[in-house]
Amino acid sequence: MEENSGGKLSELNRLDATELAARISRRKVSPVEVIDAALARLEATQPALNAFVAIDSDGARRAARAAEMAVLRGETLGPLHGVPVSIKDLIDVAGLPARYGSLTMKDNIARVDAPSVERLRRAGAIIIGKTATPEFASQNITKSLVHGVTRNPWNTALTPGGSSGGAVASVAAGVTPIAIGTDGGGSLRSPASLTGLVTIKPILAASQCGR
Repeated sequence: MEENSGGKLSELNRLDATELAARISRRKVSPVEVIDAALARLEATQPALNAFVAIDSDGARRAARAAEMAVLRGETLGPLHGVPVSIKDLIDVAGLPARYGSLTMKDNIARVDAPSVERLRRAGAIIIGKTATPEFASQNITKSLVHGVTRNPWNTALTPGGSSGGAVASVAAGVTPIAIGTDGGGSLRSPASLTGLVTIKPILAASQCGR
């Protein structure tokens, strides 16, 4: 994975969400450091993997600075405080493109957060960007006329599956420890199996994958 998808991972890129949140709450690491590591890993892997269709570096860094101040003030922290998360481009994030993998939606910008994104923010998570999906999540591989082909971090000659291929690539490559996707007929379960991840499919809710 490392050779194909962007070099070696830092220690922060290797930690799961629970450990990252614990270290942040104990002031062992700053949310700013965590987000900087995630964005650096994203930049290193994006050319090979094409996992992301929109990146919110400025917004993520603003949120990280606010998260750091909350820690320093001794505020009550959410269970995902300062943890970087990616969101599948089938789920709206206010102010970011909402193309759903389709050229027919290429100029669409979400005006409000989807409920799952609202809940993530309340838990303290920091959104770093939107991940690739085939058009309207209609294929079991991740490619579209909007963003091209998304590749598997373990072997870039292979697919990470679909339709949440960008979500699992984000996690498997060490960009984010968790990602939010959707699964109507295996759209996260299949990609997770192709990238060595665990996925959870709650009833009537967005799904998540992680390591």
